[in-house]
Amino acid sequence: MNVTELMTELVLQIGVILFAVRVCGELVKRIGIPSVLGELLAGVIIGPYALGSIAFPGFERGLFPLAEGGALAVSPELYGFATVASIILLFASGLETDIALFLRYSLAGGLIGIGGVVVAFISGDMVGMALLHAGFMDPRCLFLGVLSTATSVGITARILSDQKKMDSPEGVTILAAAVFDDVLGIIMLAVILGIVALLTSNSGGSLDVGSILLIAGKAFGIWLGFTALGLIFAKHIAGFLKIFKASYDFSILALGIALVLAGVFEKQGLAMIIGAYIAGLSLSKTDIAAVIQERIHGLYEFFVPLFFAVMGMMVNVRELASIQVLLFGAIYTLMAIAAKLLGCGLSALALGFNAKGALRIGTGMVPRGEVALIIAGIGLSSGVLDSRLFGVIILMTFITTIAAPPLLSIFLKWSGVGTRKPAKDNDAATATWDFSSDEIADLVIDTLLKQLRAEGFYVQMMNINDGLSQARKDDISLSIIEEENKVSIVTGKDDMSFVKTAMYEVILTLSDSIQKLKETSNPTEMKKELAQMVECRTLDNKLLSLIEPDCVTIDLKGNNKNAIITELVDLLASRGRLNNRDEVLHDVFERERSMSTGMEHGIALPHGKSDGVDELKVAIGIKKDGIDFGSLDGERSRLFIMVVAPRKMSGPHVQFLASISAILRGEATRQELLKASTTEKVVELLRGK
Repeated sequence: MNVTELMTELVLQIGVILFAVRVCGELVKRIGIPSVLGELLAGVIIGPYALGSIAFPGFERGLFPLAEGGALAVSPELYGFATVASIILLFASGLETDIALFLRYSLAGGLIGIGGVVVAFISGDMVGMALLHAGFMDPRCLFLGVLSTATSVGITARILSDQKKMDSPEGVTILAAAVFDDVLGIIMLAVILGIVALLTSNSGGSLDVGSILLIAGKAFGIWLGFTALGLIFAKHIAGFLKIFKASYDFSILALGIALVLAGVFEKQGLAMIIGAYIAGLSLSKTDIAAVIQERIHGLYEFFVPLFFAVMGMMVNVRELASIQVLLFGAIYTLMAIAAKLLGCGLSALALGFNAKGALRIGTGMVPRGEVALIIAGIGLSSGVLDSRLFGVIILMTFITTIAAPPLLSIFLKWSGVGTRKPAKDNDAATATWDFSSDEIADLVIDTLLKQLRAEGFYVQMMNINDGLSQARKDDISLSIIEEENKVSIVTGKDDMSFVKTAMYEVILTLSDSIQKLKETSNPTEMKKELAQMVECRTLDNKLLSLIEPDCVTIDLKGNNKNAIITELVDLLASRGRLNNRDEVLHDVFERERSMSTGMEHGIALPHGKSDGVDELKVAIGIKKDGIDFGSLDGERSRLFIMVVAPRKMSGPHVQFLASISAILRGEATRQELLKASTTEKVVELLRGK
């Protein structure tokens, strides 16, 4: 077959695969099964062991003929596309990993993740020893061990979101542990591949402990070294990429870095996916991470389903149906489920969860998925795994992914808390916004996540293709879901005022440049709803310290909006709080022009972000006879709280606005403020002393 014929066949194969994965993925989603399993099943159906080998005119051996020789059932060209897809998948996973979340929740997430990984690895290896009659260091047993450690957090996150349990103690712990699972799994794969390479080069001979430790240390050292260098020089790498100003250009070049690192790691005897993951992880905390995720989304949609289909094509249906494979698969699957339940569950019990909470956490860590399939493909292509063992792994992945979601849903519905000590009493509440298009919803989500990061939240994207993110700071936890043109945020009732304040600020920011967003979202109604909120969080000590007596005046002179704002800015400037008075004044006026910050009950909250300050500054003024400030209820505004935050630096800008609104909601407090005779008394009232 000449090159033209090869390429013609490849083009036809890819076209058929794209249709098959979309159809099967959509069908299984309708019955509540993750689409990845539909894509895998599509590959099995059209693959060389099923319909793909049926001959028809022009294709004597079928459209997907069984490849001759070698360990792969598909052509090298098609497998090459699957390899690129696996690199894109792990690069995206690295981008989605929140290294700050990994470190912040390192104790609970680390112990549960380590417990699950260690128990699963040892159990998987021992099942291989028993059924293959091999030693612990046999390459097949090592692969069975590392394969059983993987967890598909995207599937679990979707169940937690549907049950409104993302911000529960179990939900937060599962997601933090899953981050550890990803990192530990990648490290273990690097070590195992190094050991397997040494065993292969030793021609089946035994290895001493020193040799094993040496190769394990080398593999771990390469992984750690590249990861450390990537994180240290991440901003410099991002700066270099931004030389190519167009976002599509630097996003594609970021993927190019992942491809280069993947090749380097393969040359070092490690897997390509390890290099791709490190590339994504290195860029995950840069300011271009979200842009890269958005720009490679099209490539992700094209390549990744193709990867799952190719993995399905390599399943030998006849061997999968054999008694031996089914029995091996059943034992291995039961072990994989039990290992996560025990390893993660027992660790959870040691960390203050009760039996119910430990069962939920263990079940949430059960689903296998993308990473397990990639590792299985590496084992098959390297010749370590044969088609029967590959079928066993596919069976385990399929069953754990199908069985875990309904079980987790049942366990989450059980009444009662999952911790031994009472958790924060904060029933879940949901706020939903319906925008006019998917594009506007994407823009709102992107802006919101940037704002939350600036507020000091740790943001974790569950899956590049799932429209699900979690943001967490201290005891505030938000689940953010995007479904086509709808954006929903699930959080505790006590935190809903913060959510509405944050979304209000996002919409006002975007409405300056997108008139359509302003028309469909109705920011005025959102502002009115915010002003009428009766539940809000209270200030913490750090925010309270921002209110200082020398930046308070109880006798404002201005008689209109511009005069009042100017007077408050001048108050901050006279106290040395501003770097550039004129710039701050301009930025506050610009913000006020987009929509009046006059609220209800005589309160006005003029604010803005400016490069004229280095940190958040607050000025407070009282004008007892009031002025027309364009308030919602038409009343004259008498209490003015101005907040100026740095444009690019992090700071609790939205939290301060929401919290000060909570303090001023009481009529008695407002009246006492108006009667205050000293600035110290104003500060005392606002600090709740």
